[in-house]
Amino acid sequence: MTHDAEWTLEDTCRHAVLCWLATVDAAGQPSVSPKEIWHRDGDSFCIADIASAGSIRAIRVNPRVCVSLIDVFRERGHKLMGAAEIVESGAPEFAARAAPLRDLAGPDFPIRNVIVLRIERAVPIIAPSWRIFPERDADEHVRRSLETYGVRPR
Repeated sequence: MTHDAEWTLEDTCRHAVLCWLATVDAAGQPSVSPKEIWHRDGDSFCIADIASAGSIRAIRVNPRVCVSLIDVFRERGHKLMGAAEIVESGAPEFAARAAPLRDLAGPDFPIRNVIVLRIERAVPIIAPSWRIFPERDADEHVRRSLETYGVRPR
């Protein structure tokens, strides 16, 4: 995987663990919040609202959001931009939207709402090392990242 075009949004969703949701509140103050229970559903990206009161408030005021997902070991990811909506627990589509998130969250984390981002634009994110060291392949990037973070594969 030495070329940008070879790393897809599907790859990012398969390998990223966390995502970061960027919102702007009523006062224009930006905020970035980590989210660990998420699911891509076609042209939508769904995030579980487990403890996201600030994100929910901001989206109600300004639905324009950005989500970043990165595989820290492969040093690649995507930035997703678009409009978000809040699917509340009483909404007809809540059960279908929440089902894959509940599978990830398990019984210990109740899902209050589902944040649904309609993906209008997906932009690749790539670490500068891919451009600085173009001769490195994906395995070399992973090896160096594991070394940098002091992590060993299972």
